Amino acid sequence: MPDTAQAADDISARLIRAVGERVRRARERHNMPRRVLSEVSGVSPRYLAQLEAGEGNISIGLLQRVAQALDHRIEWFLSEDDPWSSETLRMADLFRAATPDQRRAVMSVLQPETGAAERGRRICLLGLRGAGKSTLGRMAAQVLGLPFVELNEEIEAQSGMPVDEVMALYGQEGYRKLEAQALDRVTRDHAAMVLAVAGGIVAEPDTFDTLLRRTHTIWVRTSPDEHMSRVRAQGDTRPMAGNPEAMEQLKSILLSRSAQYERAQAQLDTAGRAVDRSLAELLALIERQGFLA
Repeated sequence: MPDTAQAADDISARLIRAVGERVRRARERHNMPRRVLSEVSGVSPRYLAQLEAGEGNISIGLLQRVAQALDHRIEWFLSEDDPWSSETLRMADLFRAATPDQRRAVMSVLQPETGAAERGRRICLLGLRGAGKSTLGRMAAQVLGLPFVELNEEIEAQSGMPVDEVMALYGQEGYRKLEAQALDRVTRDHAAMVLAVAGGIVAEPDTFDTLLRRTHTIWVRTSPDEHMSRVRAQGDTRPMAGNPEAMEQLKSILLSRSAQYERAQAQLDTAGRAVDRSLAELLALIERQGFLA
């Protein structure tokens, strides 16, 4: 019995060390300081330091939050296979250095595109808060004669409470489940619409794959400075309140999600542009891509 117990302890220790090493490498490859990962995941810097050193007991709930912040599935950290093999790393580096067109070509081979028929006449705007998704989406829908749907509003209607309360009560995991359900519902109910989704939807691979499969996606992007200034102009001071590293955090989040955002079929850069100009460019992009054909 003592030998069996010791063997089990050794297995647990190896697992903890492996998970910690994978978290550290994933964080470093995202160029994300530990304090920023702490802010994004809600996991304390002390716990993260212990986790990366292979000294902390693993809490599945906390590891899930870390995985979401790093845009990985939790299974990736617990896999018996080495996710950092030389071939995997080389492919990741090549993909990261590729142009957006090259990345889309690779994804079309690895994950063949669904036909336009399944996407119908549904257009989805995605990206970080402050890029202009809601403003442009609502205006474009009016011009095109389509309904405008804000996915977070659907989540609030489904849950009967604001998104902030959903997050506080159910956490990230509960919110992601409601998000997946809301996306499934609105894409079944609307054959044609303009949809705006929260920037973190890319953190759940299955939900994001559903979005890519059922809608024509456009990444609405701008500079980090404009992301921040637009959010503040809307009266939301939370990004800066008591957080002097808010801009660094925003840049890290944008960097970590860019590879996922670039899977969108098209991109719209709103940096330095007036709303009317961005709207005209969005409408022209939709027509050029044939999203409503």
